[in-house]
Amino acid sequence: MLRGPAAALLRRLAPRVSGGGCGGATRRRLPIPIAPSLLARFSSAPTTSSSSPPPSSSAAGRDEDAEDEELPTLSNSDAGAPLSISVDRSGLYNPPEHSHEPSSDSELVKHLKSIIKFRSGPISVAEYMEEVLTNPQSGFYINRDVFGESGDFITSPEVSQMFGEMVGVWAMCLWEQMGQPEKVNLVELGPGRGTLLADLLRGSAKFANFTKALNINLVECSPTLQKIQYNTLKCEDELVDDGKRTVSKLCGTPVCWHASLEQVPSGSPTIIIAHEFYDALPIHQFQKASRGWCEKMVDLAEDSSFRFVLSPHPTASLIYLSKRCGWASSEELEKVEHIEVCPKGMELTEQIADRISSDGGGALIIDYGKNGIVSDSLQAIRKHKFVHILDDPGSADLSAYVDFASIRHSALEASDDISVHGPMTQSQFLGSLGINFRVEALLQNCTEEQAESLRTGYWRLVGDGEAPFWEGPEDQTPIGMGTRYLAMAIVNKKQGTPVPFE
Repeated sequence: MLRGPAAALLRRLAPRVSGGGCGGATRRRLPIPIAPSLLARFSSAPTTSSSSPPPSSSAAGRDEDAEDEELPTLSNSDAGAPLSISVDRSGLYNPPEHSHEPSSDSELVKHLKSIIKFRSGPISVAEYMEEVLTNPQSGFYINRDVFGESGDFITSPEVSQMFGEMVGVWAMCLWEQMGQPEKVNLVELGPGRGTLLADLLRGSAKFANFTKALNINLVECSPTLQKIQYNTLKCEDELVDDGKRTVSKLCGTPVCWHASLEQVPSGSPTIIIAHEFYDALPIHQFQKASRGWCEKMVDLAEDSSFRFVLSPHPTASLIYLSKRCGWASSEELEKVEHIEVCPKGMELTEQIADRISSDGGGALIIDYGKNGIVSDSLQAIRKHKFVHILDDPGSADLSAYVDFASIRHSALEASDDISVHGPMTQSQFLGSLGINFRVEALLQNCTEEQAESLRTGYWRLVGDGEAPFWEGPEDQTPIGMGTRYLAMAIVNKKQGTPVPFE
């Protein structure tokens, strides 16, 4: 049951749904009935929101040892004789003859192939994943909007405004536990279109002391998405004494963009939101073989297509595998033939823990994953459908299950001043914050089309499996994220246990 500050904050959220909906009209109610008496906890003042609703591996690898040539030395007896040096060029690389035939390979595919050919050997899955997603010229996230119905996948903030509002309730509760500081860095890692943050700001607009304290910092590497976030947050540039600053007109909050968390100014209490960010961080994959754990790599086949191989020699990333195995029990290790490790996830968690330890505050991590070793989860999605991971690199999203146990161990090892809470399911997290009350309030003031959209969005956020109330096309049946997604919090110990992890 919702208690304390979370309940008070939720009661003040306005019962209005924004925009149109999707799907046909229906008068069927939610599958989870909510007592009408709870509706009295909401006020009638309105707010609005603009948001609407893995080939077999084989051992391979090429090792070509270069022999150092020894130049002749000049003796005293040969001082007056002309010096003759012979250079053996037989081992030099001879490029193929230039062809004027057109190539169907994309620039990213050409780039990946050139890396493998230059090294005369395969690259790790992590390097492949990083190039595919964030290559500065051709990365999947860099030059286009990949979110929503017209993109490649849909995230929770795009499903319903209620997701951002509930995250806002969590942030305000944490701010209260921090003693309501006058200045707070609100950081979102990988903000997508900015929808979550926009809904958070709209939902908290009536809490002037909270929004006045915020300095928004967005960690985003895509110039295209930065522009979309600028518009979603209704930003404007203002002239100030020391130059120019960007302000979100949703609540007059200053906004800054950064390429990494390290660039976000320190010294102020910090609230960090990482929603579906860890799943896109590059992972290393390992497979148990007769000679022990071998790293899975990406190489070129004889026909110049990409293929998976096993490294014939130990790789540097085995140090991270050793670290991860050290956190697991022998029983857990005996059950798996594959292990995925995310070094960048470990490093990011350490940065978050250090920041929260020194500045105060907390971090909320919501993503799909499991609370233990992740085996073989890497997937590719293009236009809402699963495709092969090596098919047309750069045209599909790559993501993997998040290892929440690894996050917990990384944070606790980084600092003694932080505590880690969870994970709990997304359904438990949103339900404890009051999403049931919120959806009932919104249903009192919306059209039939909006009501259908609310019911669908609600199920996608908290349901498990296919929605039982759906009457539309079978291929469009809403699938619940409620148990597949997990929530975890990292906070400074001085602030106590965060809502709703009590």
